[in-house]
Amino acid sequence: MKLKFLSIITLALTLCTSCSDDSTSDGFLDGNPDAVARYITSITVVSAQDASDNTTITVNYDDANRVTSISDGIDSGILAYNNGDLANVASSGDTFAIEELYESPYDAFDTGEVINYNNDGNPVNLRFFESEYDWNTNSDITEEYRAEIQYDNQPNPYFYTIQAAGGIEVMDNVDLNFSANPDAPQIVQARMLFPSKNIKKIIYRDLEGNVLSEVTADFVYNSDNYPTSGTITATDFDEFDGETTSIYSLTFTYQASN
Repeated sequence: MKLKFLSIITLALTLCTSCSDDSTSDGFLDGNPDAVARYITSITVVSAQDASDNTTITVNYDDANRVTSISDGIDSGILAYNNGDLANVASSGDTFAIEELYESPYDAFDTGEVINYNNDGNPVNLRFFESEYDWNTNSDITEEYRAEIQYDNQPNPYFYTIQAAGGIEVMDNVDLNFSANPDAPQIVQARMLFPSKNIKKIIYRDLEGNVLSEVTADFVYNSDNYPTSGTITATDFDEFDGETTSIYSLTFTYQASN
């Protein structure tokens, strides 16, 4: 799912919000009662098609296991604390998006509205919108699409890392009401779409049910149920260009267990 947690944290520094009953952390812990806290130190993405797409995201921590910086080698974010609380976030370039690791061709997690959740409280059907150019009218139009999400039974591996950056507390403290938080739509959106389990497949369809794209993730998990590596296969289906498949490999590293 697309979670721009640097922008979420930044917004939180200027907001006073009320807490709702069903928090992000409660949902995660209810769905993963035996989850072990592991903190990501790096995620390496290697493209089988184009080496220029290769990326390594690095996460650094202080002695209190708080995230102090995040970088992909080009864009970066620096987190500062005062008396134990997050005080400031300085970022360069775009904020990081988890969905980018799945090489998704759409912005379903930016503009998506949840249609259905599964029994674990994870979003499984989304409605989303894309702006496209219509050559017949020579103008931009907005098209509506659907996204179907499937999950492994393992916990969301980003939860504790995002928590260490202050993002989970922010989502826990936001009211799930856009009118109550008119200045915090990104936080509300992130919380509504945040899953407790790890995404393994996303299927994009048009309103007629035709499959436009599929993104499949095949992960290798360690004994703590965190992914150590994975293969992302992204396939686009086009009525003119046919089927196009791209493959990416992921490698995860974590802080050593205490």
